[in-house]
Amino acid sequence: MKTFITCIMIFFSVFIQAEDQRFSFSDPAQIERFRELTEELRCLVCQNQSLADSDAPLANDLRKRVFGLMSNGKSDDQIIEELVKVYGEFVLYRPRMTPQNYLLWFAPVLLVLIGIIIVVVMIRRRSELVQVSQTDLEKAKQLLEEEQ
Repeated sequence: MKTFITCIMIFFSVFIQAEDQRFSFSDPAQIERFRELTEELRCLVCQNQSLADSDAPLANDLRKRVFGLMSNGKSDDQIIEELVKVYGEFVLYRPRMTPQNYLLWFAPVLLVLIGIIIVVVMIRRRSELVQVSQTDLEKAKQLLEEEQ
């Protein structure tokens, strides 16, 4: 029985890799600042989660780095710029509006406008085909009457 319990404990201990992520903040404002920063930065592994939400090892390292930069007295903008310098714009959860990513920001609007223009042009062409002059109708009636 002891062997069985020992085996179970060893088996489950393999899955326990939780790292203690307790940072010592001097005041609640720092806690809030850290939370806001980690929610603003993207986990580079998960990609759909912020640093605050991710449990990936790289996210843990980035949280430690953010805490270290905060402890060194860096401002939020300086911390973000340093991470962008190392990891690129992808580390930002909400990308900046720069000339390099105008297409990212404006492509959905452009596609909707192009779709609306195509629909309007198709409707106009179809309505032009449907419109028949009164003289054309009279000619068609005459032709039908002649054949009967």
